[in-house]
Amino acid sequence: MERCAAILLARGKPCPNLKEAAETYRALLDYAAVFGDRNPVELEVGCGNGGFLLEKAKREPQTNFLAVELCTNVVLTAMERTMAAGIPNVRFLNIPAEILACYLPEHSIGKIYLNFSTPLPEKSREKQRLTSQRFLEIYKTLLVPGGKIEQKTDSAEFFDYSLSQFEAAGFSVEEVTRDLHHSEYAQSNIVTEYEANFTAQGKPICRLVAVWSV
Repeated sequence: MERCAAILLARGKPCPNLKEAAETYRALLDYAAVFGDRNPVELEVGCGNGGFLLEKAKREPQTNFLAVELCTNVVLTAMERTMAAGIPNVRFLNIPAEILACYLPEHSIGKIYLNFSTPLPEKSREKQRLTSQRFLEIYKTLLVPGGKIEQKTDSAEFFDYSLSQFEAAGFSVEEVTRDLHHSEYAQSNIVTEYEANFTAQGKPICRLVAVWSV
């Protein structure tokens, strides 16, 4: 396992009180030991089958990437794809995003990617949205000063919600577009499988970058 490019660093166990777990349990990663170098680290929350991060890691070999995915079967597929491609700078965490602080040192992440997170439009599920105040407070503890969150979504309603949440949480929002594929940011964009499907259906893709400056 030590020779595999993609290593499962942690697997979270079901917990009736995730808040309590995040406050009391710590198994902080030593990035130098995990990756074998001291390159900057970026994080994707909800990596799915790993297509985005695999391509990102190919393009940026001097950056290390952590991928978080709750579904075990899905994260195993992502790991298999990464290992088959021989990508050395990706590692995986099979845990709920609520307990990221159990494993990641404070102010150690340069950028967080939120690609096509489930919108969860029901009001009763707002706290589960990955751009709710609950999660933005977690991201603040993880990001380096000046760190960024890049979000993409096909849901205009979720995008509007996210914009308001970022601003309310004190982030500066930039590079906002409601039609990514016809914007100045299209050339460098990595098209995910979800994204390709949504685009084929004629749905425009929304994108923003939120900057956390302490």
